Amino acid sequence: MSVASITETGQYLTFRLDSETYALDISKVREVLDFTMITKVPQTQDFMLGVINLRGSVVPVIDMRLKFGMSRTEATVNTCVIIVEIEIEGETTVIGALADSVQEVLELDPDHIEPPPRIGARLKAQFIRGMGQRDGQFIIVLDIDKAFSAEELAIAQDMDLEMDRLEQVAV
Repeated sequence: MSVASITETGQYLTFRLDSETYALDISKVREVLDFTMITKVPQTQDFMLGVINLRGSVVPVIDMRLKFGMSRTEATVNTCVIIVEIEIEGETTVIGALADSVQEVLELDPDHIEPPPRIGARLKAQFIRGMGQRDGQFIIVLDIDKAFSAEELAIAQDMDLEMDRLEQVAV
């Protein structure tokens, strides 16, 4: 979705990665969890930390800092897992996005969201829906559906299926 297609004020969940503020469309966010034990799954990409049990469902957890080329997230009292729904190729996948902290839900008027910069951003511009601004601080508005490739989400879905299979074998 381009900035031009944002026509009404939207609500966004803001969170921190390193010293930068990011935002997700609130309609993509299911819930925010305190940092919890993550079960490692072997032979996955570095940014795929493993899985958590969310009320009986297996949810893959992604370290957003690693995904975006930063250093690994260090667990603190503020570290959290943002449970998001991602749609790719018409299929919805639930993942946990590990973030340094969650800040607030805010409303951004489309007039306050600029197109992403062409150069100089840490993220590839395809992940960025736009650049918001509040109180003189930039907010990177993510298009979470474009942050992960079909292959990466297939790996996340395979992790979910494998963990389900292992649970059935254990019973």
